Amino acid sequence: MAQRLHLVFGGELVDPTKNVFKDVEDIHVVGIFPDYASAYDAWKAEAQRTVDNAHMRYYIAHLHRLRDEKAAASSTEELGS
Repeated sequence: MAQRLHLVFGGELVDPTKNVFKDVEDIHVVGIFPDYASAYDAWKAEAQRTVDNAHMRYYIAHLHRLRDEKAAASSTEELGS
């Protein structure tokens, strides 16, 4: 069974109506979680902690959706990078 990893991250946006970070180097990586439930809990905690700043936004990225085991590997992946 494949792992279903989830990445929780966030930061300050240039405009709260868009998904563009103000400073990419200042993105807060909360962590990688083994299931959606634990990722959601971490996301919720960070979202609630920063609720007073309308420009702060946190996201859950479904890492398991980024990789299709049946698809051919990319050239960098084949080089071991």
